[in-house]
Amino acid sequence: MNPAVRPIIVAHRGLSGEYPEHTLLAYRAAIEAGADFIEPDLVLTRDGVLVARHENEISGTTDVAQRPEFAARKATRTIDGVAVTGWFTEDFALAELRHLRARERLPQLRPANRVHDGKELVPTFEEILDMLARLNNGRAVPLGVYPETKHPAYFAAIGLPHQGPMLALLDRYGYRGRHAPVFIQSFEVGNLIALRERTQLPLVQLVAAEGGPADRPGLTYRSMMSREGLAAIARYADAIGPEKALVIPRQTDGSLGTPTELVRDARAAGLKVHSWTFRRENTFLPADLRSGANPAAVGDLASEIRAYVAAGIDGLFTDNTPEAVAALGRAKN
Repeated sequence: MNPAVRPIIVAHRGLSGEYPEHTLLAYRAAIEAGADFIEPDLVLTRDGVLVARHENEISGTTDVAQRPEFAARKATRTIDGVAVTGWFTEDFALAELRHLRARERLPQLRPANRVHDGKELVPTFEEILDMLARLNNGRAVPLGVYPETKHPAYFAAIGLPHQGPMLALLDRYGYRGRHAPVFIQSFEVGNLIALRERTQLPLVQLVAAEGGPADRPGLTYRSMMSREGLAAIARYADAIGPEKALVIPRQTDGSLGTPTELVRDARAAGLKVHSWTFRRENTFLPADLRSGANPAAVGDLASEIRAYVAAGIDGLFTDNTPEAVAALGRAKN
């Protein structure tokens, strides 16, 4: 591996391979393990507070379904064109959300993580930034934050836009300018364009292998990865965050294939490439890097990471920071 190449390690929802995701416990553990950035997914409460959850529907990541006082809050919402039933952050004030506790989202794959169920609060974005500020005190190279705006068009439509409160908090904690240790990411397009009009902070267009942006009907992520599409993204964003299959697709037998030209094309457009998501369990790995048939067993994540680094990526999202640090031959920060 070329020692000059140092892709950033983004702790996907914290050290979520070992702790319930989007908890201060998971973020701290990822930092201690050597992550360069921690990644909170941001949704909003009824009173406009940004909190970290994978989705605004929280029955899979909190104990809300076991709280009888909130039984009547169960509802069905249409999120990005899909009907979803459960409990939603936008139906809770922050003070009410404080009664809930986090739990492991993938208990079948990560049963050991359940020992932490019921112990951690749902953190606010302000609490995450406050933790980073304390940990960055005296550090030569600051730890960064990589927030994702979740369903921004939906939240804007109900009067809870991300941009204002998110930018205000980032500014309060000193994140200013193109070289600040922050990336703001989204699967949508409109909110990134709107953010570019208000900030010079680095922005990232997320793209999946299938589908397209919820706020751009008819536009596909695949078409956005054409040279013309990348040039369009470069007018408002600094990087792309492609799903792994867009960088190295899998072969028909499920094994790791040959890199596409995406990294080269993105770089030609002036965009960095931060790929997602690298996880150690067999179910997430290419067939040739699995260890047996058990979906929850640990496979050869290091080889997968090294293959993507060899393909030229500038950063990677991972649930398993310690394994990523080891795969890249790096010491902890």
